[in-house]
Amino acid sequence: MRTAILVVLISLPFIDRNPYHVEVLTTAGLYALLALGLNLIVGFAGLLHLGYAAFFAIGAYTYALLNLRAGCPFWLGLPVSMATAGVAGVLLGLPAVRVRGDYLAIVTLGFGEIVRIVVTNLEPWTGGPNGLLGIAHPSIGSFRFGVDSRPYYWLILLLVEGTAWACARLRRSRIGLAWVALREDELAARCLGVDTTRLKLIALGLGGGIAGVAGCFFAAKQGTVTPDSFDFILSVMILAMVILGGLGSVRGAILGAAVLTIVPELLQGFSSYRMLLFGALMVVLMQARPQGLLGLAQIRRELRGRRAAA
Repeated sequence: MRTAILVVLISLPFIDRNPYHVEVLTTAGLYALLALGLNLIVGFAGLLHLGYAAFFAIGAYTYALLNLRAGCPFWLGLPVSMATAGVAGVLLGLPAVRVRGDYLAIVTLGFGEIVRIVVTNLEPWTGGPNGLLGIAHPSIGSFRFGVDSRPYYWLILLLVEGTAWACARLRRSRIGLAWVALREDELAARCLGVDTTRLKLIALGLGGGIAGVAGCFFAAKQGTVTPDSFDFILSVMILAMVILGGLGSVRGAILGAAVLTIVPELLQGFSSYRMLLFGALMVVLMQARPQGLLGLAQIRRELRGRRAAA
C-alpha cells in the first residue's frame, strides 16, 4: 500500500501538468517535513514548542550565508544547515529542560522571537528586513533546478520519505519508547531510571535538525530569505498540523500538513468566506476526532508496543 502511494506521488507531476498544482504540493511537502520535525518534539517527547520556526530560519540563513559568502553548493549546505539547527536545538534545551508545561512554551516562544529579531537587526550579515537575495538553486551535475516546480517536488518528496522512515524507526527504538514514557509521566519515567534531560536534548536536537533541512530547501528554492517568513504564526501553523494529524503519529503529521495546505487552496473560489469556512471545517474535524485524524491508531500501536515489551 505504501509503495503504491509513493508511486502515485512520484507520478503526479506527469499526471497533472498544472504548475500551480505542483507548487502547492511542493509547499505541502515542505510543511510535512517541518511537521515531522515538530512531531518529534511535541508528539514523541511531549515538549510543547511554540518557536519552531526559529530552527527553520536558522537552517535557511545558514545555507544562504554559506552560499553567498563562500559559494557553498546546496548539497554541502544541506548537512551543515541540519547540524547548525540541531546544535541550536540542543543549546536551547540546556536551559529550557529545567522548566515544563506552560513555562517551557513561554521559553520556546521567546526563543523564536529572539531569532527573528536578531536576523532582522544583523543587517550587514542577514540583509535586515530586506533579507538575502541571489541564493543559488540546487544542481545535479549539469542539470540545474530553475523555476520549474517539478524537480523541487521530487526533492522534497525524497526528503519527506527519508525523514518519515527515520522517524518511524526511531519511534520503535528504545529512545522512542523512553520518549513515550517521558510524554505520559515525566516523574514516573525518572523513577524508572530514564534520563529525561538527555531525552529532551535529543528530541530538541533532532527536531531542530529536521527544521534546518527544511530551511535549507526553502532558501534554495526561493532564492531569497526574509525575516517575515519565519514569524510566530508559522510556528502555530506547524503545531496545528501536528495536532490535527495526531500527536506522535508519523503519517498523521504528513496528513495534517497536507490538509492544512491543500484545503485552503480548494476554497479559493469562496474568497470572501474562505477563512471562515476553513475555520469551521477545522472545528468540525477536532470535534469529531479530538485525538487527531490518525491519533487513535497511533495510541493503539503504542499500547501494543508496551505489551510486547512487557
